[in-house]
Amino acid sequence: MANDEAISVEVAYARADEQLVISLQVAPGTSLQSAIERSGICERFPEIDMAVVKAGIFGKAAALDTPLKQGDRVEIYRPLIADPKEARKRRAAEGKQMKKGGGDLPAEE
Repeated sequence: MANDEAISVEVAYARADEQLVISLQVAPGTSLQSAIERSGICERFPEIDMAVVKAGIFGKAAALDTPLKQGDRVEIYRPLIADPKEARKRRAAEGKQMKKGGGDLPAEE
């Protein structure tokens, strides 16, 4: 592919302990999946399973067959460790408990 035909994109993945952003030159219209595969990121992070991976472009979920445009940033998402609705309910319940206990702060000396 000639350089003037290529577009620049990035593929990003992050874990709690490590983040990686890989810049690539690809043909216009290259799919999101193809960019992930070409980046080699799956070899670096073997936990990425292309059969079930969720990905997006600039924080918006996108299908793996989405064609990329100049400057797109492909983001590979990790599975959630907690259901957001359940976590919100738990925080709300904890907040109600704190309000009931009200004056449980130790007195200053």
